[in-house]
Amino acid sequence: METVGEIIRRMEDDFVSGTTQISKYVTFSLNETLEKIDAYANSKHVSGQYDSQGRKKPFFNIVTATINVWYRAIDLDRKDVRVRANQAKNWLNSLLATALLRDWMRKENIGAFLNEWGRTKAKYGSAAVKIVENSSGLHIRVVPWNTLICDAVDFENNPKIEVLELTEAQLYDRVKTHGYDKSAVEELCSAKKARETRDGQRKDNKANYYKLYEIHLRGEKELLTGKEEDEEMIYQMHVVSYVSKKNGRKTEYQDFTLVKGEEKEDPYLLTHIAKEDGRILAIGAVERLFEAQWMTNHSMKSIKDTLDIASRLIFQTSNAQLLGQNVLSNVESGDILVHPLNQPLTKLDNSKQDIVGWQNYAIAWKQAGSEAAGISEAMLGATPKSGTAWRQTEAVLQESYSLFELFRENAGLEFEFMLRTRILPYFKKKMLNNSDEIVALLTKNEIDRVDAKYLKAETSKRQSKYIMDKIFKQDLFDPNGNPTITPESLQQNETKIGADIQGEISAMGSERFFKPSEISDKTWKEQLKDLEWELEVDVTGEEHNITEALTTLNTALRLVVTPGFDQNTKAQAIVGRILEMTGAMSPLEYASIPAPKIQPVAPSPVGALPNQDTQLGVPNQQNA
Repeated sequence: METVGEIIRRMEDDFVSGTTQISKYVTFSLNETLEKIDAYANSKHVSGQYDSQGRKKPFFNIVTATINVWYRAIDLDRKDVRVRANQAKNWLNSLLATALLRDWMRKENIGAFLNEWGRTKAKYGSAAVKIVENSSGLHIRVVPWNTLICDAVDFENNPKIEVLELTEAQLYDRVKTHGYDKSAVEELCSAKKARETRDGQRKDNKANYYKLYEIHLRGEKELLTGKEEDEEMIYQMHVVSYVSKKNGRKTEYQDFTLVKGEEKEDPYLLTHIAKEDGRILAIGAVERLFEAQWMTNHSMKSIKDTLDIASRLIFQTSNAQLLGQNVLSNVESGDILVHPLNQPLTKLDNSKQDIVGWQNYAIAWKQAGSEAAGISEAMLGATPKSGTAWRQTEAVLQESYSLFELFRENAGLEFEFMLRTRILPYFKKKMLNNSDEIVALLTKNEIDRVDAKYLKAETSKRQSKYIMDKIFKQDLFDPNGNPTITPESLQQNETKIGADIQGEISAMGSERFFKPSEISDKTWKEQLKDLEWELEVDVTGEEHNITEALTTLNTALRLVVTPGFDQNTKAQAIVGRILEMTGAMSPLEYASIPAPKIQPVAPSPVGALPNQDTQLGVPNQQNA
């Protein structure tokens, strides 16, 4: 059986030099594709920066603008991540999950993660996400492609290797923070190596960095224990480094295992703009423009060469006396040149050739690239042609962004998967065995519902304490022998307690501190039993178009304030359906809003004409 070090070296060689035959005419190299994406994104030619004559080749970058358009179009924000109840009875779980999620996203800086995640997917087409749970919490991050070694076809079922480059001080720090073996670290530090790329090129001149390989795989337990009888397949992690040396024609390796251990599951998830068959890397903005970028550079190089030639002053003569002279350095203003008969000095015609054809050729390729990438001039911020109506421009933008709405939906489904399988289960496990207080920043509707539950429970608790204090202090009768605990006194005290509690919670604004026991009769374990499946997770951000959302809410508002709406069940059903279809507001949130209390209206005097509101069966609004 291969050792961990042998697995790492084999995978690294395959990753650098291996190719995949996707179909008869399609060959794919993951490493070459990634390197080419990085080169184009940084305005570098893959064929070298100089031509055969030593002239620098221009790079007319058309991929950066496309990356930025894709990035803006598919970007998700923290506000786009919402957890809602799918049944009215689950509103408390929805509230608790929302509070836990908001707190976790704030602590983990999920806003920065979502930005990096979107940028990576826009640039490469796919992004590898690593979710790790340790003693300090649940952590999520995007793994840079230039540090990852993996299989080019099947990401999920093969080992993943993350390349780490650490200084000596960082290695010794990880002895305490990551459990690295101190003796292995000391042995490794005796063989310093400069930072290198995957193909062995040195990144810089620093020699105080050590190359480590963090490998995660599902393999036989023998890799961990070294016992041949341990054949059980388990998830495991190893951090390994090695030093190579030549022994004749053979290369020998000395492996250093710094840390290893068993894992519950694979920490990596691969996410895509839109998944491609036969390869793990989706096609991102840069790869869409590979051909267009190459032909644009070719056209610009031809135009540059033409202009360079046209800018030169070239003279011709058959007079050998002028050989080797230059008019710029050897001839001064006012000099008189003498030439033999019929041997004049004349200017060679190298005037600028027509470059319009090359310009049109470059424009055609750039246009083809934009069409392949799915972007329009309006998305790039180009000024519309004179006379173009703004509604037409808006319609073009809306149609252009329709493709990216699908990409956003994919991102939403992927983040929902992370929430259901990794994040919400972590919240549930974290809260099962403690009674920690939850702090939450709530909406007006959530505050009303929580306060109503809390007010009832807290009032009952304080009323019970009031009665018990009377009993313990033997304060059951006043000096005149009258009982101090009477229905009237209890009612007065309950009213006072309610007013005190209402004052306390009102001073808290939109923030609340609570435990489930304070608003429910269940424990954490009972309350969060099926947390991840009782909730509706929405990360697609339907409210991305704010104008449409406001239009929907405004339409619903006009219906709600129509006289007689409270008694019109059909109108209520229509409003609920509008909100459900557009996603502008949760129907459950809408349905849970308490109806306003309507004051009774005095009967009209005999003979008086009823007003319009009383004819509909609705009290006059001024009297309500």
